[in-house]
Amino acid sequence: MAEKDITSDPGQLETDWVQLFLTYLQVERRYSTNTVTAYKEDLQEFIQFMKDNGGLKSFSTIDHLDIRVYLSYLYDAHYSRTSTARKISSLRSFYGFLVKNDLVKDNPFVYVNLKKHPSTLPRFFYNKEINELLKTASGDGSKPLQFRDRALIEMLYATGMRVSECAGLRYQDLDFSTHMILVHGKGDKERYVPFGRYASDALDTYEQQCRTPLMTKYHQQHDYVFINRYGHPLTSAGIEYALKQVMKQSSLTGDIHPHMLRHSFATQMLNGGADLRTVQELLGHSSLSTTQIYTHVTKENLQASYRNYFPRAVDHGRGGPDEPES
Repeated sequence: MAEKDITSDPGQLETDWVQLFLTYLQVERRYSTNTVTAYKEDLQEFIQFMKDNGGLKSFSTIDHLDIRVYLSYLYDAHYSRTSTARKISSLRSFYGFLVKNDLVKDNPFVYVNLKKHPSTLPRFFYNKEINELLKTASGDGSKPLQFRDRALIEMLYATGMRVSECAGLRYQDLDFSTHMILVHGKGDKERYVPFGRYASDALDTYEQQCRTPLMTKYHQQHDYVFINRYGHPLTSAGIEYALKQVMKQSSLTGDIHPHMLRHSFATQMLNGGADLRTVQELLGHSSLSTTQIYTHVTKENLQASYRNYFPRAVDHGRGGPDEPES
């Protein structure tokens, strides 16, 4: 198939091949709306850059020099290495789609290799920090939303759910008799995750002290579990805002984020002896390699414990424990 010339009608760029690619991601690959939007924004930014710097006659005219200039632009715009890698990955996937459908002959982005930087280990909360967050969220119990915030923390920590998954949680997904949740994850994938007594009790208290009164007050009728102050379903952004406020009010220091509750769940499971496959299933990771990053965290803890408690782990000159006399 001959490539279509887009110079006559640049508007067709969005409605033709780009739109076809986005539809493929959403329908066939079953990517989430947020993921598809990220791809769209990456493609639009590249297309606009090319239009602003000499025009874009057709996708097949893009060469390695164009890509190098674009990489220089991203660097000058102070994009992080991670953001740059994601944008190039989006373009590589887009061109791979075009090649597969005989719309272009070559994928110029397939040869672009960015230097990898050391991956940072997931940050997690220790037990005392979790207790501090729960204490802060509970407050004095005088405000309804305090019960909601505690239930949010208990549920996210007990299940390892993503914030977006928690926002979409409905009562029809909860089975209090078996303490199981049907979680609707990325790409419309579903999984069952158990939750414990602390989370169950927190949900029960939240429903009585917060959700029911607010739903009644504002005449709301829906089965989303978590709500805002007006009884409307709580969005992902709303959950992040609520939890960040709790974190700011706590005595914890440093840069902390709600996603650390998910990291904490995975780390505690592995530290407690859970196998990697089980944790992968509970987190909803499609690849085991994604879950394996948490093994690095637990290995660090093992090494720290070894250095602290094994008498011959460090040199005496470096402050290690004295060797017992023979």
